[in-house]
Amino acid sequence: MRSLRRLFAAMAAGLLLGGNAHAQTIGFIYVGPEKDYGYNTSHDLGRQFVASQFKGVKTLHVENVPETAEVERVMERMVRSGATIIFATSYGYLDYAIALGKKYPKVAFLHAGGLKTSSNVGTYWANSDDAMYLAGMAAGSVTRSGRLGFIAAFPIPQVIRSINAFTLGAQAMNPKATTTVVWTGGWLQPAKEAEATNSLIDSGVDVIGEQVDSPITIAQTAEKRGAYVVGKDVNVARFAPKAYLTGASWNWGPMMARLVTEIKNGTWKPSHVRGDMKDGSVVLDPFGPAVPKAAQQTILERKQAILDGKFVVWAGPMTGQDGKALLAAGKPMDMEMLESMDFFVRGVVGSIK
Repeated sequence: MRSLRRLFAAMAAGLLLGGNAHAQTIGFIYVGPEKDYGYNTSHDLGRQFVASQFKGVKTLHVENVPETAEVERVMERMVRSGATIIFATSYGYLDYAIALGKKYPKVAFLHAGGLKTSSNVGTYWANSDDAMYLAGMAAGSVTRSGRLGFIAAFPIPQVIRSINAFTLGAQAMNPKATTTVVWTGGWLQPAKEAEATNSLIDSGVDVIGEQVDSPITIAQTAEKRGAYVVGKDVNVARFAPKAYLTGASWNWGPMMARLVTEIKNGTWKPSHVRGDMKDGSVVLDPFGPAVPKAAQQTILERKQAILDGKFVVWAGPMTGQDGKALLAAGKPMDMEMLESMDFFVRGVVGSIK
């Protein structure tokens, strides 16, 4: 809190506006540290890209802002410091952005995910499910036990989608593969993440997927234990070169820059903007040495089929964890079902709680 107060004082004094009162200012808010080498790092790389693309644009960013009324106070201080565009980058910020948007109708609020908009609040997201499916294929190709694990923070739709896509991809290579889920209850919980990794490996799991904001802990713990890991958000292969198979990394910068351009040009209309692997918003990380060459070829062929529209991850037939049909053969999943996902597919072990 002391560092936030210092930052807000600087903002109020205009120290973060670079001395140019007329420069356009864009704010970015992160739920965790910008150097987590995970989700928040991916967004800060997007911020840096935006700053590099627009002459005279200044960026503000505040890290470690909880998904509470605190984020509304942070956004308001940014507005008072001159921000005309604010990227609210965490799932729980949306209602606060909409509430504040009513107070500041001339400010554009861009929220990461969600299905709510208003006259000056839009959402953006990049569907990483295709890349997580392909990463799951890599996991399925190397597992010896057929038992995979997945360490995740909270059971929100975006995370549930990653778990399901990872599992479906693994089953494409190993139909009997299962994924055991462990919830940590926090985006940045290194001690719990290490404990979960060790517990899963002790139980016979030999490949672990993850969606937390501190992936290095899981990757390095898996490497020490001789297990494999699939990454999410940012490529952390250099921290666990033997364990890392591949991963789904985000590339937010170009999408953010397009949105800023539209707002500057007066052509932006609040909507649900969605990127994917096709437009480069999501990247399948390079393969690690443990992924067999034949498997790499199969995965790359499936990747091309996805890019060509010949294969759709979220299409039936699809069966739920309880054995009931989720989608009929050939039926695609609509956006509302996808972005409100509250079920596990067949082969996932654990509960959504």
